[in-house]
Amino acid sequence: MTSLYDVAAIGNAIVDVIAPASDDFLTDAGLIKGSMILIDDVQAEALYARMAAAVEVSGGSACNTIAGLSSFGGRGAFIGKLGVDALGAVFTHDIEAMGARFGGVPLSDNVTGRCLINVTPDGERTMTTCLGAAALLDPSDVEPAIIEAAAVVYLEGYLFDPEPARRAFAKAAGLARASGRMIALTLSDSFVVDRHRGALMGFIESEVDILFANEAEITALCQTKSFEDAAEAMRGRAKIAAITRGAQGSTVIAGDQTHHVNAARVEKVVDTTGAGDQYAAGFLHGLTRGLSFDHCGRLGSLAAAEVIAHYGPRPQVSLRDLAAKAGL
Repeated sequence: MTSLYDVAAIGNAIVDVIAPASDDFLTDAGLIKGSMILIDDVQAEALYARMAAAVEVSGGSACNTIAGLSSFGGRGAFIGKLGVDALGAVFTHDIEAMGARFGGVPLSDNVTGRCLINVTPDGERTMTTCLGAAALLDPSDVEPAIIEAAAVVYLEGYLFDPEPARRAFAKAAGLARASGRMIALTLSDSFVVDRHRGALMGFIESEVDILFANEAEITALCQTKSFEDAAEAMRGRAKIAAITRGAQGSTVIAGDQTHHVNAARVEKVVDTTGAGDQYAAGFLHGLTRGLSFDHCGRLGSLAAAEVIAHYGPRPQVSLRDLAAKAGL
């Protein structure tokens, strides 16, 4: 079956506000290092006022993946919810500028979501997210024509939090399965896993073809202390599980196969924001082109290495050119 899009992603439409921070700043602000928590408009304004000078860029986990896919030369679409405001206009422009399709109807009475990201000197990011209009994504925003035209439908685990978004999530999965499309899921955050472990595991076992997670998320999902035990626990639950492990690279599990992929070299880690999103972009780009799991993992590692070498969750150079230079 031919596809108009390589990947159609559904996720929170968010503008990232990224600033450097010290560990003491996180402690004073009552933030848990490396976590993602939801905050309201008032809390967002208070935290923003305390942050250092920031960079504002269109973001959101699933949309970052579409940005990476587009940088590789892939064809992407994104479904999300925006407010009718300046940040919403910037977000829409960025999607169209990268050559991707945007789906979703803006809301005039809600602000565009934003994620306040404080990055410590070790490159670790601590995220506080005000979802705004993104939290009101519902089944009516999911366009069947987009889902049915994509080789892979990529779903953001953060959508398990707001109830309307979870229903949109379920609708998209149903359309994808009925159309014979692959379903990919990213776990997004270990705190999301803690809140929805049972529902996530049930969905993975019944629907998911490709699971993306990092080491903390997969051990939280499987409730194990070791990565090795968690990896074995996932074997057979998802057809493909691609698990990132930071400097240790990634592990791809597919049936009885296990592929260990080295991390791409990085001179200095500046900001880990978007590393998992870009790994997924590279992996899916390779997968939709019929490449081996090892090759897919190396493309993912290449994209992750590019994005952690600078501030911001999206590539600043052509990933297609980087891949060609690396012989990938």
